[in-house]
Amino acid sequence: MPDRRLFRLNDMMLAIDHIDALLASTGIEALRDDVVRRAAFERFLEILSEASRSLGDELKQSEPDIPWRRIADIGNHLRHAYHRVDLEILWAIWEDGELARLRVASERMVRRVEEGD
Repeated sequence: MPDRRLFRLNDMMLAIDHIDALLASTGIEALRDDVVRRAAFERFLEILSEASRSLGDELKQSEPDIPWRRIADIGNHLRHAYHRVDLEILWAIWEDGELARLRVASERMVRRVEEGD
């Protein structure tokens, strides 16, 4: 049976890929005015957050530079404090390359899981 962490890592990488595609051709002002695109961005971040919770502490500890607590917290914030979401913060997560770094870390974790580490 496949390791469930591989499914979650794939979910995370796919969410990041979708966010990249969604935001690559837009700016924050256009995103602010496009309620559907913004909702998709937030939903992909929720999926990413939820999937990260299923990786297990040992695997997450193999990538100590990733802010795992923040990743989990953003999902909670999007679900429970949706009326106070700061688009600038969400945009910065993407624009500053945090998701790109998480994508690379996820690829390394996939290799670790596949190699049985």
